[in-house]
Amino acid sequence: MASLQSSSGVITSLSDSSGRCRRGMTRATMNMPKLRIGGISLKLPVRDLVQKVLDMGVGLTAATTSQQQCSDPMVIAKLHAIMEVVADRVEMHQNIGEQRDSWNSLLLTSINTITLTAAAMAGIAATNVGGPLVALKISSTLMYLAATGMLVVMNKIQPSQLVEEQRNAARLFKQLHGRIQTTLSSGNPTSSDVEEAMEKVLALDKAYPLPLLGAMVDKFPETVKPAVWWPHHGQRQENPSGRTDGNGWSVELEEEMREIVGVLKRKDTEDYLRLGKVALKVNKILAISGPLLTGMAACGTALMGFSHGSWAAIPGVVAGAMASVVNTMEHGWEVGMLFEMYRSNAGFFRLMEETIESNLNERDVGRRENGELFEMKVALQLGRSFSGLKNLASASSHSSSRKGEAIINEEFASKLF
Repeated sequence: MASLQSSSGVITSLSDSSGRCRRGMTRATMNMPKLRIGGISLKLPVRDLVQKVLDMGVGLTAATTSQQQCSDPMVIAKLHAIMEVVADRVEMHQNIGEQRDSWNSLLLTSINTITLTAAAMAGIAATNVGGPLVALKISSTLMYLAATGMLVVMNKIQPSQLVEEQRNAARLFKQLHGRIQTTLSSGNPTSSDVEEAMEKVLALDKAYPLPLLGAMVDKFPETVKPAVWWPHHGQRQENPSGRTDGNGWSVELEEEMREIVGVLKRKDTEDYLRLGKVALKVNKILAISGPLLTGMAACGTALMGFSHGSWAAIPGVVAGAMASVVNTMEHGWEVGMLFEMYRSNAGFFRLMEETIESNLNERDVGRRENGELFEMKVALQLGRSFSGLKNLASASSHSSSRKGEAIINEEFASKLF
């Protein structure tokens, strides 16, 4: 009788311990006491459990090893080659950006020095007669002509705008370099990752070319458009039969993302395009006014000493002084850089719009980016928290139902810039 009770107690203990093992309590299983009945030690169940755990570990190791072996060595080699090219692009754009920043400073200082010196010589020549008048007049005229030619070239290439282009290119190439590193370290890269990386490199090369002649970005475009530095793909076809929930997505999250796209289009992108148009208009006026004033000053100094010499001295001095002021406003305040910055910011919001719309148009949620991760990325890019993002979408849905003042007073999506 006592033997039967002992056996039932052992069976009960073994069933309890195996239940705890199934619930994931490995420590309780490994520390199970040795039960003895009549001097016989029952170690067999413990050995079985340990063997199962070891088998699971071997299986996981084999799965990991097989996953690593599935990685194509050629794909990895290609991604490393692209990484080297991208790192070289970063160095190139940084070096050329520093060089063109020096151009802006040196040209601005040189042209202003030449212009002010010519204006001073024209003023001195207006108070003298005889031989010195001719020498000063000729020298002032030649200096004004030289300043006019230099201003035309400087206003054409816009060194401050070139510097901003190189800054953006270096930043975006660094970003691409980091993404390729993440792809390599995350597990199993494929040939599609290689193609995508190459397309992004070529798109960046096209958006921010290094040469000045032939391939330079138009500094005075007819219409202001957002900068585009990403490859364009065909819009994803909607799949009406696909699921709309799962993979971190829900109907509420889709509606939230649609509202955010609407705010980006109505407020952020539109506002930066408007500011870009203003900056472009101001830059055009200054770019035309500078050479025009130095040309007028050159004509004035050339006419000094004739019948209207006293009147000719006025544009020779005043126009030259005004030209230095205009040149300082245009290149000292870097109006071209402001235009490029507004254009680039508008492109950043346009890229966000296309990314969100691309995910929403893909009705099969299994092929989308994970919804929770995607929401976090959007929130960080806009400088908002999750609650702030939801409040923005809620406010947008309320304001879109109304018109007029409600839309004008609508909040901008981005908190960063």
